[in-house]
Amino acid sequence: MEQTLFDLLSQYGYLGIFLFLVMGIVGLPLPDEIMMTFIGYLASVGKLNLAFTFVSALGGSASGITVSYFLGRSLGYPFLKRYGNKFFVTRRRLRVTQVLFRKYGNWLLFFGYFIPGVRHVTAYLAGISKISLSRFALYAYFGAIAWCTTFIGLGYLVGSHWDKVFQKLHQYTALALWVSVPLLLVWISRMIYQQHNSVRK
Repeated sequence: MEQTLFDLLSQYGYLGIFLFLVMGIVGLPLPDEIMMTFIGYLASVGKLNLAFTFVSALGGSASGITVSYFLGRSLGYPFLKRYGNKFFVTRRRLRVTQVLFRKYGNWLLFFGYFIPGVRHVTAYLAGISKISLSRFALYAYFGAIAWCTTFIGLGYLVGSHWDKVFQKLHQYTALALWVSVPLLLVWISRMIYQQHNSVRK
């Protein structure tokens, strides 16, 4: 993985960072966090300029989520339901994100970056929901700043140990998901059951 990312950066430089994150946010299954942690490490050893690295990553993230927003706004839910799999937006991800979006609204645009599988869907739903561009931008772009700062900063601070630290972080994240996902599914099932009962009444 490290060699593949290094070859990509050697060939395309900051443009490669930008395009990688655009495609990752739109929905392609790319290791976004690994890329950002790695480029943070490269910046720490002087192979990349930290400011240009951050601007490229932020520009790619913001552009990708904006493209998703306008796709949702112009094409709507039927398109996403029918063709979402081509963008790796599965129906399961869509259902879970819809419930979270109803519950947490705009804040999901901010925190959704940190949830794999959710960040690819939040902007589509924001566009489908016809959230104003200014409101979308406020939460989504500040979320992009926080996301890029977290992982680029992590790679910059831990230096050559970036891959080991990321693996540990990934392990603990996986453990947290094993605990939280069943609870989330129970909560979603309860909400659906309550809504179904209220409709019947």
